[in-house]
Amino acid sequence: MRTVALARIGLLLAVSCASIGCVHRRLTIRSFPEGAVAYVDDQEIGVTPVSTPFTHYGTRTVRLEKDGFETVEVDERVDAPWYLTPPLDFFVENFWPREIRDERVVDVEMVPLRTVPQNEVIDRAEQLRRQTQQGVIVPRASAAGN
Repeated sequence: MRTVALARIGLLLAVSCASIGCVHRRLTIRSFPEGAVAYVDDQEIGVTPVSTPFTHYGTRTVRLEKDGFETVEVDERVDAPWYLTPPLDFFVENFWPREIRDERVVDVEMVPLRTVPQNEVIDRAEQLRRQTQQGVIVPRASAAGN
């Protein structure tokens, strides 16, 4: 009789452990146009579109680099869903009978590099040469916006 009770308890524990789910978190980064090298928190994760798993919520720094386009850096806030806030998160992650997927998508529009005409570069160089000969260099007002 005691052996049967222990077997039932063991079977119940085995079934409980087999049915316990978990949380899968995934961050997908898409760029327009595609093909940019993506970095999350200064770690290369691949070429867009690309997905990577993550464990912790918070602010992630996403950087995209592509030839012919300006490098884009975005601070993306990834907040935990309501069911993954303490103390609920313990029960959801350890005792929820099914798998939970938390998938986040970051879309980034990339801007083509501005090509400066050669005559504009030469004019700016001549202007700087004249200013240095006079002992004064005044930054161009529109340089901060370029």
